[in-house]
Amino acid sequence: MKYVNAEQVQKHMGLRLFKNKLARTLFLLSILFGLVVLVTLIYRVASDSIGWIDFGFLSGKLSVNPDKAGILGAILGTVWLMIVVAPVTMFLGVGTAIYLEEYAKEGKLKSIIQTNISNLAGVPSVVFGILGLTVFVRMADLGNIILAGGLTMSLLVLPIVVVASQEALRAVPQFLREASYGMGATKWQTVKNIVLPTAIPGILTGVILALSRAIGETAPLVVIGIPALLIPLPEGVFDKFTVMPMQIYYWTVDSALTDEYAYLAAATIVVLLIVLFAMNSIAIIIRNKFQKRF
Repeated sequence: MKYVNAEQVQKHMGLRLFKNKLARTLFLLSILFGLVVLVTLIYRVASDSIGWIDFGFLSGKLSVNPDKAGILGAILGTVWLMIVVAPVTMFLGVGTAIYLEEYAKEGKLKSIIQTNISNLAGVPSVVFGILGLTVFVRMADLGNIILAGGLTMSLLVLPIVVVASQEALRAVPQFLREASYGMGATKWQTVKNIVLPTAIPGILTGVILALSRAIGETAPLVVIGIPALLIPLPEGVFDKFTVMPMQIYYWTVDSALTDEYAYLAAATIVVLLIVLFAMNSIAIIIRNKFQKRF
């Protein structure tokens, strides 16, 4: 009979405890490093924006004079862009997730579709810009208008919504579906009245993440040729436009020649962050209101 060697056990336990402590310390240092960089960045941006954010800045049009420049056109362009992105992304993304989870049969075709959707989530955003330039701007002959930009950004964030919606649908307890079928409900009635309402919190989380990414993306819009010039304020989806990330990009580039443009870019970043926080707060409130626990 072989007995346990207490000294060997103690030695191995000590080594394991040391590794655990080392890993915990490294992870803590990683978190602290990220927080320090984030706080430093926010402080720098906030300090540079002091004195530049006022009603004139928010309600003014773009100008070659930094003291008179405003971002009303960029704000309206961002709002119009989200008006296109939000319904297109939700309809296509949630619809695709419902089909894959509730209707599609297990097999090679579903596996291929699922793999490609997951892979699309990791494709660089500039690739979607090239796709939007080819399909919407040139083939569909829409030009660099809000509709073309919105459809391009919808393609960019669509995989995020699909994957998040699928996870939300999978999290719905199976006994709810079985109870609905037992009451005589059809497949669609079960999905519409039982599965979707239960999965709303998870779906909204995916939509929040998708819209947050869309509202802050620049590369696809640069590729399809969205300008940051003195253009009229957009009034519909067929107008030319610019958005806050594009304006930040161009003002950052122009700051190499004129220092004041750096302060304008910082002020616009602060406004964009406030918009993002407001969007996420409203969406979280809606998500918590509909959230149910089983």
